[in-house]
Amino acid sequence: MNGNDKTKDNKTDETVWTEHGLSEDEHGRILRLMGREPNYLELAIFGVMWSEHCCYKSSKLQLKKFPTDGPQVLQGPGENAGVVDLGDGWGVAFKMESHNHPSAIEPFQGAATGVGGIIRDIFAMGARPVASLDSLRFGEITNPRVKALLNGVVAGIGGYGNCMGIPTVAGETHFHPAYLGNPLVNAMSVGLLRTDRIFRGRADGPGNVVMLVGARTGRDGIKGASFASEELSDQDPDKRHTVQVGDPFMEKLLLEATLEILDQDLVVGLQDLGAAGLTSSGCEMAGRAGSGLYMDLDLVPLREQGLADWEMMLSESQERMLLIVEPAKVEAVRKVFDKWDLLSTAVGEVTGDGCFTLRRGERVLATIPAAYLTDKAPVYSREYREPEYRGRLKGADLSPVRDHADFGGLLERLLASPNLSSRHWVYEQYDSSVGLNTVIGPSGDGALLRVPGTRKGIALSCDCNSRYAYLDPYLGGAIAVAESALNVAVTGARPLGLTNCLNFGNPENPEIFWQFVKATDGLADAARALDTPVTGGNVSFYNEYDGRAIHPAPVVGMLGLLDDLDCRMTFHFKSPGDLVVLIGRSLEELGATEAHYLLTGRDEGPVPALDLAVAARLNAFLARAASLKLLASAHDVADGGLAVALAEASFPLELGLDLAWKGEISPAAALFGESQSRVVASVTPEGFTAAAELLSSFNLPYTVLGRTAKDGFLKIRYNSTEISAPVPALKAVWRGALEQEAEI
Repeated sequence: MNGNDKTKDNKTDETVWTEHGLSEDEHGRILRLMGREPNYLELAIFGVMWSEHCCYKSSKLQLKKFPTDGPQVLQGPGENAGVVDLGDGWGVAFKMESHNHPSAIEPFQGAATGVGGIIRDIFAMGARPVASLDSLRFGEITNPRVKALLNGVVAGIGGYGNCMGIPTVAGETHFHPAYLGNPLVNAMSVGLLRTDRIFRGRADGPGNVVMLVGARTGRDGIKGASFASEELSDQDPDKRHTVQVGDPFMEKLLLEATLEILDQDLVVGLQDLGAAGLTSSGCEMAGRAGSGLYMDLDLVPLREQGLADWEMMLSESQERMLLIVEPAKVEAVRKVFDKWDLLSTAVGEVTGDGCFTLRRGERVLATIPAAYLTDKAPVYSREYREPEYRGRLKGADLSPVRDHADFGGLLERLLASPNLSSRHWVYEQYDSSVGLNTVIGPSGDGALLRVPGTRKGIALSCDCNSRYAYLDPYLGGAIAVAESALNVAVTGARPLGLTNCLNFGNPENPEIFWQFVKATDGLADAARALDTPVTGGNVSFYNEYDGRAIHPAPVVGMLGLLDDLDCRMTFHFKSPGDLVVLIGRSLEELGATEAHYLLTGRDEGPVPALDLAVAARLNAFLARAASLKLLASAHDVADGGLAVALAEASFPLELGLDLAWKGEISPAAALFGESQSRVVASVTPEGFTAAAELLSSFNLPYTVLGRTAKDGFLKIRYNSTEISAPVPALKAVWRGALEQEAEI
């Protein structure tokens, strides 16, 4: 069989194009562009390049609303990763992507190859990867299948990252029945580079050589991009062939060899072979440059014999890169890869004809103008409408929280709940300090890494509240930005930019697409208000299982800059006798809270309000306070509310708290409401006046709650409501809950 076959296994033409995920309209569009019926190989290429996963046909119009420019942005969306400027000649490349469907089928390999793929995106920019983050969502932890998925995913992330010698420094893990059949595994990678050494994925220069380096091509991961553009079902265990198999030791060699050839200026352009493998890397590099290229499939090194042409082109075998090299430098590239015991093979050439051409020797298998696969891919303006459930869930009975009889018991239950208990069982399976640049690791609000040879630090966080995004997608998207920025700001850093991973159900469903439109509108508005441009990211649609969509998860990965690491702040209380100050305003907001869900099992009620101007002022205040060293600690108030934040800040040193204050809102809202843009800070008595003056200058309200104590006892009195408990006992409950539940 060759690429010119119009049919395969005696299937009809219609069966051929539908099996590649192409609609009737899309098939007609291809016929008009090509002026002829494409052969089987060409249809396979169109199918994968026009899949949702590769061409963003349902999301592209909405993504154009994102702010992507700014003086700090050196590379925005459209390349392997975004890059922002740190000053002093340093830049940071960072990006986040999903590996949801593969992780549902093969959790270890799905998660591991998700990490490997995003790492390659970073060193393809010329950056050395220095950190990984992950955002994970699973069904209820008591479900045996969920436990198996959780264990497999965590082992896969740790196994790949640890072998690579790249620390996993931050992340989030959430549980909800909406993710039972379709877990979310989002991986983020961050790398450092010199700003005069940014490389891009372009096939420039007709006559330059196309080189395939790294692993051999096999049958693993075939049609992985198409699989990512489908809904999951009970039949998906049969799709294990679509999941890639990773080799972190080979990736480590590939990383070092790639950075070495970049240091020696041996490469014109390079691209990771990720989704759609040779197909996407080849035509995207040609498309960006406005050139063309051909590849000779007889020259592609194979892991096994008998691969059909379309299998070779759609394989997503891992640890591979495509290079564009001047002919005079090919031998030098080979010597470097030989030294690292890696294959490097010339498989084609850049042309000036604008076409993506595949051959076997002199026999042409397929030829398609590269722009047809990229610029001419369909773009849809989908219908959308507000879901019916919105009206039903807005008006909620919040009395189960407001009238609860035992707030001390409720705090203990929250600390032991799957979404608020300690994640140490997860992050202790990751090496978070390898490389010796981790200053604040996974236990903080945001991670902090030093920039070698400088006093600078980069702060990192990823965040999203999926309940908010389900109940009010606009606020959910905006709060994801604000919360992730605040996680960075409480370290003392100034948020610089963000990447995202937008996880939704089927975009062809108008109610699902309404969620996407509103969430991305909120994300765009918040990014603009907080001066954090979107430098890149990923859209993951069709996250459904047997027709049931996940709760939307517009996950935001935030990066910030701390000019002097000596000014960093940590989240926990430091010394007895310090004043405990709540910065921000608490409102009567109990809807959509962890407390309400814990007590009722229902996602309902109004989402907390967000004032983006206040959020921006709070971030600016924290950066200024850190530079002046006014605060002893700073911890954001988020899921679970103020009582949970106070307990968390007490746990590391097991300091006590003696707090008493009055207010106008209910005790439930004061202690467990999730009002936005709030921080629990501690300050020495001597430093309080200066801190208060700075707060006033930023027009930020604050409340002195009380003091830290050395007795190890948490005592909270709000109006006539009291909570009293030994901190070590609360800490033990909080620390042990997830570990006990996760055991298979």
